[in-house]
Amino acid sequence: MTLDANQQRRSHVSHLLHLDSSARSDSVTRRLGAMFVETWQSAGGGNVTYRDLAAETPPAIREGWTRICDTLLREGITDIDRYPEAVRTDQEHEAWAVVKPLLAEVVAADVVLIGAPMYNFGVPASLKAWIDQVTFPKMVLSPRKFVVISARGGAYGTGTPREPFDHQVRYLLDFFRGHYAVEHTEVISAEMVNALVDPTLSHLSALHHESSTAAALATKDLALQLSNHTIRRGD
Repeated sequence: MTLDANQQRRSHVSHLLHLDSSARSDSVTRRLGAMFVETWQSAGGGNVTYRDLAAETPPAIREGWTRICDTLLREGITDIDRYPEAVRTDQEHEAWAVVKPLLAEVVAADVVLIGAPMYNFGVPASLKAWIDQVTFPKMVLSPRKFVVISARGGAYGTGTPREPFDHQVRYLLDFFRGHYAVEHTEVISAEMVNALVDPTLSHLSALHHESSTAAALATKDLALQLSNHTIRRGD
């Protein structure tokens, strides 16, 4: 028996895609991400797919991927379900074999949770590699919700002297808006992490504690808020 669109929406269970990209096995972003997932599940948030990008980093995009993008643009293909139509040559099939499972996880998700520490003013290379593999021209991923769990060694928030050097959170916000048509991304940041290890910053450890405590509370609150979020499918 075929469900109509309304029945499909009611029967759909919310799905969370959780990505970690920290090179540290016990990092702030990993701990906060795990806290989000635990709260999500305890609130009945539904299924979770997990991918550790640092442990299994996607390969860099190669020419086959660029050829797929060219065909999508040339033939005006914007429906994600039709992307395989642009995969024709052996080179393109090789590229698509990498893309297909990664993209399927994104498409299946209602909420995408990304643990993204700041490395050298930017995002980890593993996260950038993932973004490159799952991004195609004129792509729309709204109304999926994107959540970024961020950790930074210093303070890069609004009004701080280092704000202009933030090419991490600002990049992700701009990218998701400009490429995925996701107008609002939730961001939770823990700052001054280096105060835990750098003796010259030890006097700022209280600022880190304050920031990390606030981030933990915000993580739990947001997980509860989004635990019942389901995107509209079948419209």
